[in-house]
Amino acid sequence: MATNYKTGEKAPESGTYKVDKLVNGNNSNEDNTEVKLEEGEQFPPSPSSNEAAFWVKAS
Repeated sequence: MATNYKTGEKAPESGTYKVDKLVNGNNSNEDNTEVKLEEGEQFPPSPSSNEAAFWVKAS
C-alpha cells in the first residue's frame, strides 16, 4: 500500500506525486494532476480544488 502525505508535510524524497484524495473526505478521482517535488518541499493543496489533500508518489 502506498504511503499518503498530507498537504503541508514535507516530501521525503524527490519525485512526482499525485492527489490520492481530499482531506475533507471527498474523492478526488477527477484530480489526476501530478506535481514534481524536491526532497524537503511542502506538499501543496490540490491543484484543481485548492483544498488540503493526501498525496501519493506517482513515480
